[in-house]
Amino acid sequence: MNTSNTLPNTPCHLNGLTLPLNEAKVSVLDRGFIFGDGIYEVAPVYQGKLFRFEQHMARMARSLAELRIPNPHTETGWRALIQDLLQQHAQSLGQSIGELNQIVYIQITRGVAPRDHAMPAGLTPTVFVMVNEMKPIAAKDRDNGVACISAEDFRWEKAHIKSTSLLGAVLSRQISFDAGATETVMFRDGYLSEAAAGNVWVVKNGHVFGTPTDHLVLEGIRYGLIEELCQQRGIGFSLQHISRNEVINADELMLSSASKELLAITSLDAQPVGSGRPGPVFEQLYAGYQLAKQSCRSNARLPLSAVTHQQKVPNDTMRP
Repeated sequence: MNTSNTLPNTPCHLNGLTLPLNEAKVSVLDRGFIFGDGIYEVAPVYQGKLFRFEQHMARMARSLAELRIPNPHTETGWRALIQDLLQQHAQSLGQSIGELNQIVYIQITRGVAPRDHAMPAGLTPTVFVMVNEMKPIAAKDRDNGVACISAEDFRWEKAHIKSTSLLGAVLSRQISFDAGATETVMFRDGYLSEAAAGNVWVVKNGHVFGTPTDHLVLEGIRYGLIEELCQQRGIGFSLQHISRNEVINADELMLSSASKELLAITSLDAQPVGSGRPGPVFEQLYAGYQLAKQSCRSNARLPLSAVTHQQKVPNDTMRP
């Protein structure tokens, strides 16, 4: 089967060149192909404006440093490369960039070398960037919330690296896909970790709780955003270890990611969460999220968080 005929021909960036996506090729000895030895980043773009781009770049730099892969561009260089590709993508669709919401996917691998597990020095990283049109959140999911199922977190213990080695996430997401659910909410040793492709938030007594940002979870860019939105609305925000029982008895559950933005989880393992409808805290944070997107489009900035990112709360105690 000639897949080049079924893949989109929208422009992408590969190692300094712009070419149609269905013509992009890498070496079979690329360590990203052989070992999954690389990182990736996904950033939303609203009407041509990159959303929380600095935070995405900072997380990407942390992941590259963990893997000892040099960052091929400065933040300014990345911004210029991506803005150009966004414009070309919009033109390829016959649209203005101001009419589109887009998703940028960046992948950087260690590069090409003979197969050997040890990290070879001096390689030129493989750099791939593509842009897709962002799918709008379905109105029924926004209005009614989504169903999720739970599973054990069987992935490796370096989840804080946004690695291209995603087989664990693929298997986890397939569990919910096979069940007709939107996402898989994962638990490790009886405590909440995250979803297959997003973060999970617990609401109890009007207070938002998230999991600690350690090596067992990927710190989503929405961590900082959710904290800021809570501050602006006088909603309590804490990071702590959250037991499975506390998740089951939550008043509200929420799911966040670049593509899903913020969704209410109204069913977990076929049981209603709280009232079985999106709750009041979700409604406030969702409204704030939309304002943050508008602020991005107008080049204004939301006030930065003034509190410590990880507020300590005693384990096994949902407060207040």
